[in-house]
Amino acid sequence: MTTSAPLLEVSNLSVKYGAIQALHDVSISVYKKEIVSVIGANGAGKSTLMNAIMGLVPRESGTVTLEGKPLAAKSHVVVSQGISLAPEGRKVFAPLTVFENLMMGAFPREDRNMIDKDLEWVFTLFPRLRERRDQYAGTLSGGEQQMLAIGRALMSRPRVLLLDEPSLGLAPILIKEIFAELKRINDEGVTILLVEQNARQALQLSHRAYVLQTGSLLMEGSSKELLKNPDVEAAYLGTLKK
Repeated sequence: MTTSAPLLEVSNLSVKYGAIQALHDVSISVYKKEIVSVIGANGAGKSTLMNAIMGLVPRESGTVTLEGKPLAAKSHVVVSQGISLAPEGRKVFAPLTVFENLMMGAFPREDRNMIDKDLEWVFTLFPRLRERRDQYAGTLSGGEQQMLAIGRALMSRPRVLLLDEPSLGLAPILIKEIFAELKRINDEGVTILLVEQNARQALQLSHRAYVLQTGSLLMEGSSKELLKNPDVEAAYLGTLKK
């Protein structure tokens, strides 16, 4: 699955919120066309990791690179470099329509013909967004807003798509639908880094995974191996098994 060098590499990344050490020397690698998941309990630092990659929080130390080139400290530049984020809680622009939200995702681009093609691709992935194209985003259901958040992130044509808790607050049937589309997105060549508290769901989808605990990397390995790991089972999978 891997190639000689990572597409996205986080090396010895540390982040502080005041006196609180949110991340401590965390290193992860994501290779082209992989799905990599990061699992852990609430407060483990998963969202902080995503926000630090995107430049949404200051990186105290360490490096983040895309194909060996450093990522900027400003989020809008990071998007232009090839990383986009569907954030925790979706954070769609409620007063704007579905179409306007998707176009906001394409703001760094000037290739109008390809933007139109990618819009059609997003509508193919999520037909309900096509049906609600002119509907205000704030009136969508939670599942539809999650589809919109993912679609908006895809509209920047990212090299790596970051997903922060895509199952949060969704009914099981919608989670199954969202994760099926994530596999389809990956099958079409998009590299994905996924943060997810629903550890079983994340491990079943991803190729490799990392486990974060109180801001530090606890273990890593293939997702299949971690699914069978008794420590992971006891700490993260037991209560999530349906």
